[in-house]
Amino acid sequence: MSRLDVLTKARQWLHPHVAEGDWAYVRRPERLQWHSAVQPLRGGGEAFPAMLTAIAAARQRVHLETYILRDDAVGRVFAAALGERAQAGVEVRLLIDSVGCLGLASSFLDNLRQHGVHVCEFHPVAPWRPRHGLNTRDHKKILVVDDCVGFIGGLNLGAEYEDTSKGGGGWYDWHAQVEGPVVQSLSKAFAATWLRAGGASYALPPEAPARPESSRLPSVLGAKVIVNEGLRERFGMHLSYLHAIRAARHEIAIMNAYFIPTGGLRRALARAVQRGVRVRIVVPGQSDVAAVAHAARFQYTRLLKSGIELHRWPGMMHAKFAVIDGLWTTIGSYNLDRRSIEHNLEAGLVVLDRPLGERVQAQFETDVGLCTRVTMEEMAARSWWERSKDAFWHSVRYWL
Repeated sequence: MSRLDVLTKARQWLHPHVAEGDWAYVRRPERLQWHSAVQPLRGGGEAFPAMLTAIAAARQRVHLETYILRDDAVGRVFAAALGERAQAGVEVRLLIDSVGCLGLASSFLDNLRQHGVHVCEFHPVAPWRPRHGLNTRDHKKILVVDDCVGFIGGLNLGAEYEDTSKGGGGWYDWHAQVEGPVVQSLSKAFAATWLRAGGASYALPPEAPARPESSRLPSVLGAKVIVNEGLRERFGMHLSYLHAIRAARHEIAIMNAYFIPTGGLRRALARAVQRGVRVRIVVPGQSDVAAVAHAARFQYTRLLKSGIELHRWPGMMHAKFAVIDGLWTTIGSYNLDRRSIEHNLEAGLVVLDRPLGERVQAQFETDVGLCTRVTMEEMAARSWWERSKDAFWHSVRYWL
């Protein structure tokens, strides 16, 4: 009996409630954490109130990590919430990326420090230093409260993610609230980057937390957090995507803001179509990075020829989300481009659960109904100038 056969039998014995074929979607399923709960959150309208409520209920510690923190209506509300908890005696740590927060005034951070918040910047901008780290950014978005409630996803802390009804920019994105053992992975991910950025050490909880008794979040079959802090984990999310795509039998649904897939990912999606799998990808109708939009569009013709459906969101879409066969779901900060794979620090949640997968698949169907289908005729009608810009930015996509 091979090692794989032994592992398969062990999984079936330990988790008889899991259908045998469901294991095929998860790379390294032995790392799944059980008895966790996950609630997907769409946009700032759902994510920001849930995060602020959790912060307000903190009694021991609050750890917040974000790529962008703005001095606007949203950023100031979060700053006030952090400062209030720090004044109440709660340990509050804020980890920001120096490039992502390049326009943030030092007075904004000084005010937080004066209220007792421990602030650390990842790779401060200093090009004159031999190891300035400008090419490696902390792109994670993590919030952990009292080591028992966590948040992970793609939302930065800025008004552009707030609902338009509240005066925000209405950027579309996905986040998730989690409870149970999977929160410990978020705690460890925050701690690793905090220490790497020069923050003072602190004690981690010795055991994985149980779900709060008052929890109303829906339970999921299994979940795990994938980060790429170390060299060994660098390609973890990319490989997880490939593994799930190769296991797909019916439907692959992806929403990704900066979709410039590697050759391996393109081929995996094309082969899925050849197996009879429906592959739909939602890309932004507007982009905050024009160069990336051009580089992404260069691949559209190739993707369409392989049978992949492309749909354009009506406006700015910042999500990094996918669901496969209504079973495998991921929400996080990973873009499907080389920067996320090879340089930035990222964090993504992978969930193996059919009820959750079916709920987010239903939402995807609603979202696709708001999109415009990208066609071969549209691609062929591009001017020579637009084609030139697409080709140029795709040729330098490694540096975008």
